[in-house]
Amino acid sequence: MTKLVKRVVHSAGSQYCKAIARSEFDAQSFKRINERPIEYRFVFEAITKYGPKTVLDVGTGLSALPNLIRTCGPVVTAIDNIRDYWPEGMVNRHFHIKDEDATRSITGSYDMVTCISVLEHIKAHDDAVRSMLKALNPGGHLVMTFPYNENRYIENVYSLPGAGYGSDLPYVAQVYSRNELTRWFTDTSISEQEYWHVFSGEFWTFGETLRPPVQTSKDERHQLTCLLIRK
Repeated sequence: MTKLVKRVVHSAGSQYCKAIARSEFDAQSFKRINERPIEYRFVFEAITKYGPKTVLDVGTGLSALPNLIRTCGPVVTAIDNIRDYWPEGMVNRHFHIKDEDATRSITGSYDMVTCISVLEHIKAHDDAVRSMLKALNPGGHLVMTFPYNENRYIENVYSLPGAGYGSDLPYVAQVYSRNELTRWFTDTSISEQEYWHVFSGEFWTFGETLRPPVQTSKDERHQLTCLLIRK
């Protein structure tokens, strides 16, 4: 009887998942190519280079990133502050997400921590970076990407006149600067930093999306950075 119930439940669940996947497929519409190709490439190059056995993804949301990393071999844990940032609840159909607030404490220790286009939405960013560094094993690596301007911190770029999008969103998008990096990584080293020019305007979301985006330097116009930190 128990096996029969399991088969029925499994079959119903499979059909439901198929229906959701089909509805998402049918609802597709093109908006723009975003920055994920730049960021995910940076993540997978770091995994290729350093071969972590354990990886923590912070702020996964609905993305499939942890599942993609798992297919590369590492044992993966994914966390998100579900109770605060997803008031109606959140289910990621690609991977199991633990409900943890990275600004407080992170359970476990890992060879690599990834935080991709998430930190800009966390107001208590100092606490989040501190927790992620603490969760790294000695010699481990932190991989982060976020909107960036070498010389200027912006509390919420979405609220600035001229922002291309985001004014209607319920969360902020901070633009970090060299001052924040210096404060965060006093006792650690930046192994790699990339600067990307992805919008035609001065700041994140300003102007047109560039096709293709251009990798630049800290002295040239840029709106996005990719960071690799070694503990």
